Amino acid sequence: LFRSQEIELLARHGASVAHCPSSNLKLASGFAPVAALLEAGVNLGLGTDGAASNNRLDVLGEMRTASLLAKAVANRAEAMPAHVALHAATLAGARALGLESEIGSIETGKAADLIAIDLSQDGVQPALRPLYQPASQLVYAAGREHVSHVWVAGRALLQAGRLLPAAFGDLNSRVDLWQNRLVAEFD
Repeated sequence: LFRSQEIELLARHGASVAHCPSSNLKLASGFAPVAALLEAGVNLGLGTDGAASNNRLDVLGEMRTASLLAKAVANRAEAMPAHVALHAATLAGARALGLESEIGSIETGKAADLIAIDLSQDGVQPALRPLYQPASQLVYAAGREHVSHVWVAGRALLQAGRLLPAAFGDLNSRVDLWQNRLVAEFD
């Protein structure tokens, strides 16, 4: 994997690293030196890789795995705190793609692709207790099943856990088209 000279070279040239911890674990391809990369100033984004090496493709799960694995590899609890894992999954990933001016954070003029996560359900955060560390709850306790709302390009597609008609786009017309083609083929 990375040697210290390679990490220094990455940092000096402003390179980014896409860290896909679940894929690395499934393929037994080693452990990324996340703490060393971050300390050197390397931009570290999170990824899921592909379905062949990561069956869930779940960025929330990758945040948790990346943070916990970084702590174990560095043998330091502060190696990748929750807010750093959240940054890696959002703005650092956008920066790695050269899109940080368009995506990765909630700012005026950026794409309005957003999700809301209900931290009060399924024991993630008891509803009547205050939430002191939202990033920590998000990274270590929330999962994709807690996504309550989704907006893509500012358009609501999921509301209170239910898909809205807009989410289907022209799916119904495509279903009709294929249904008619299949019927014609087998008649």
